[in-house]
Amino acid sequence: MLVSVVFSFRDEESNIKELINRVRDVFFKIKVDYEFIFVNDDSTDGSLALLQQEREADENIKIISMSRCFGVSPCVLAGMKYSTGDAVIYMDSDLQDPPELIEKMVEQWQEGFDVVHTTRTKRHGEHPLKMLATRWAYKIINFMSEINIKENTGDFKLLSRKVVNQILKLDEQDPFMRGLPVWIGFKQTHVYYEREARFAGETHFSIFSKGPTKEFIRGIVSYSSSPLYLSFYLGLLTCVVSVCLIIYALIIKVLGVSGDGVPSIIIAISFFSGITMVINGIMGLYIAKIYEQLKGRPRYIIADTEGFELPEKE
Repeated sequence: MLVSVVFSFRDEESNIKELINRVRDVFFKIKVDYEFIFVNDDSTDGSLALLQQEREADENIKIISMSRCFGVSPCVLAGMKYSTGDAVIYMDSDLQDPPELIEKMVEQWQEGFDVVHTTRTKRHGEHPLKMLATRWAYKIINFMSEINIKENTGDFKLLSRKVVNQILKLDEQDPFMRGLPVWIGFKQTHVYYEREARFAGETHFSIFSKGPTKEFIRGIVSYSSSPLYLSFYLGLLTCVVSVCLIIYALIIKVLGVSGDGVPSIIIAISFFSGITMVINGIMGLYIAKIYEQLKGRPRYIIADTEGFELPEKE
């Protein structure tokens, strides 16, 4: 029995050594064979050199280096493609998610579960505003989409080989990785824990960065057509409001009580312009998804691999 652990990282020099030691200790404790696949998302610090040193002492450490920064999801998919384990665990490299939880995840997998999610009961070191935004993001995604992602369930999961194979069969150019295992189905469970603050370094995903915003939009448009229906209903609403305004204008004209109409004209123009922009924006998001899919570019490009006997051609 072999478990592959995929780590997507960028500039995590201060965390990697501690991460390896803690994850390796877990596998020594549970007596399960492992391979660590580190996917280097074009790091600019000494992360790669440190990993290469660690690999000299442990041949189970393998490295994939991207040709440029592609983001977390493409890195995770690359790690899955190169993995050989009977199950795959993927997690961040900042040590906010405790590696010791792997023991419980493997137990759940051995009991027959194909997807083991980890769900946070508390999140230490997070800004309250970010927590509020995250909570509402989950609610909106679940309300609009066809899948149901449990609140505070992130990117620390165990997937059985058959789930991994199904994910790799999909050809989405811009997948929402947090939702794919839920959409795939099979037997699923959750393991609960308290998330710690970063072990070292600074987060790459602050609340004001574009990453969380893109993930939120990706989570909605990847699994739902509800925003398109919403734009249709907004269009109907504007038609109704327009008719009401016309009737109102005729009435006050007949009664002779109409006055200066400049403010009402400005309000009406602003209202309808805003609705139009919202509808066009929603359609634009879906058109952008179609455009990305039709281009057919690879989701990632690998520059180099280390530790793989038969590296695949990308």
